[in-house]
Amino acid sequence: AVLNHDGYGGSTDRLIIKDGCASITEASCPDKVCIRTGKIHKTGELIVCLPNRVVVSIEGEEED
Repeated sequence: AVLNHDGYGGSTDRLIIKDGCASITEASCPDKVCIRTGKIHKTGELIVCLPNRVVVSIEGEEED
C-alpha cells in the first residue's frame, strides 16, 4: 500500500507498506530523518517526521 499524506503547512510524506514493513520514502521535510530511519516491522518501532508532524508506529502483540 502507498499512502500519501498531505499535512501540516502543505507538507507531504509518502508511506509505503510492503512485505510486512513500513517506510517513508519521500518527505518534504528539510532533514529527511524519517526517510533515513528505513523500514520498520517490530512492535514498538517508530518513524517520526517532526517538521511534518507525522508519526508511524507498529502496534500489536509481541511475537516470539
